[in-house]
Amino acid sequence: MSFYEKLAELNIELPTVAAPVAAYVMYAQTGNTVFLSGHIAKKDGKPWVGQLGKNITTEEGKLAARSVAIDLMATLQAACGGDLNRVKRIVKLMSLVNSTPDFTEQHLVTNGASELIAEVFGEQGKHARSAFGVAQIPMGSCVEIELIVELA
Repeated sequence: MSFYEKLAELNIELPTVAAPVAAYVMYAQTGNTVFLSGHIAKKDGKPWVGQLGKNITTEEGKLAARSVAIDLMATLQAACGGDLNRVKRIVKLMSLVNSTPDFTEQHLVTNGASELIAEVFGEQGKHARSAFGVAQIPMGSCVEIELIVELA
């Protein structure tokens, strides 16, 4: 099954790629490696604002991380010249979770993105990862995630 067939099976339509909101590009490529800039969680087209351990649950955070993964796949498609079939391997995912000092489930929140990426890309989607708790994320978003990807 192709990546596109899997997305269709999951009823996921990739959104339009967002434009950067500061002094950066959405992705940079060197050789066959693409680095995708951090993407923040959005809900109804606006930043998904909140803090884990305060006013967002782990399950809500997991949904937020999943939504970031969908946006990342749209940017990745653009980085691949419109063809996700060029993805050879999702190498690394890094997640920043806006959380209170006593919140310790950043890894569970990040599973929302990791699980979807593995479901769409199969073996090629299994990746190394880091999940951090941070005091704040731009625009008050609850989750920000970036990716490193190898292309064929």
